[in-house]
Amino acid sequence: MLLHLGAVQLDVDSKKNTPWHSLAPRTRVLCTLLLVFAIALTPNGRWWTWAIYGLGVLTIIRLSRVTGTVLLKRIAVEFAFIGAVLLGTLFREGGEVIWSWGPLRITTVGLMVLGSVTLKAMLSLIILNVLTLTTSIPALLNALVALRVPPLLVAILASMYRYIGVLIGEFNAMRRAAASRNLMGSNRWQRLVIGNMMGSLFIRTYERGDRVYQAMLARGYQGLPPVEKMPPGGRNDMIALTLTIILALIGQAIYLL
Repeated sequence: MLLHLGAVQLDVDSKKNTPWHSLAPRTRVLCTLLLVFAIALTPNGRWWTWAIYGLGVLTIIRLSRVTGTVLLKRIAVEFAFIGAVLLGTLFREGGEVIWSWGPLRITTVGLMVLGSVTLKAMLSLIILNVLTLTTSIPALLNALVALRVPPLLVAILASMYRYIGVLIGEFNAMRRAAASRNLMGSNRWQRLVIGNMMGSLFIRTYERGDRVYQAMLARGYQGLPPVEKMPPGGRNDMIALTLTIILALIGQAIYLL
């Protein structure tokens, strides 16, 4: 194993036996990145192109048989963070004014940009979540190493996942301590306490990170995560990559027509 990563279970569907799971992890990563880049680089307003990419994403969902409720919950949480950014695209200048209130104006261009960016974000989030749900974290990190991703970046990602459970535990312990001392009163007081807790958590994280790093050096850590043997790519992997490239090219061809 690359390392024991038991902090948070992100890969809840990684043990299934499906055509998508039969692909090598690096093939899944490459197919996902090809689709994400094709979706993101498509100009605004190319609805037929995104319809084709949407069919490709739905096909992967069907082949991987991911748990629908888990996928929807994750997308809903992630979409909540980018919702404010997406809403800002609605008030762009240009085109015909549909609604106005003072300085705020909703135009046809704003609606087109909002719809385009929302589709891009939605399709990208779906395919990325399918990848993380169906690929174990050690296999995903090994795939990144095999694809020549900078080893330092892979080590940072591995450490983040390994110790996120420790950070959550520390924060919950601090929250329980504050609640036992009746410090979680009014909303204003709660914000003050949580702000102090975040600052204290940052200091604890820095100190613990230094201790963990020194312990890793004492055990022979050289800055590179150990890599287990990766499954070789076969015929199915080549077919999957070829079909993904063809799908991306068809979408871009429709955009150019």
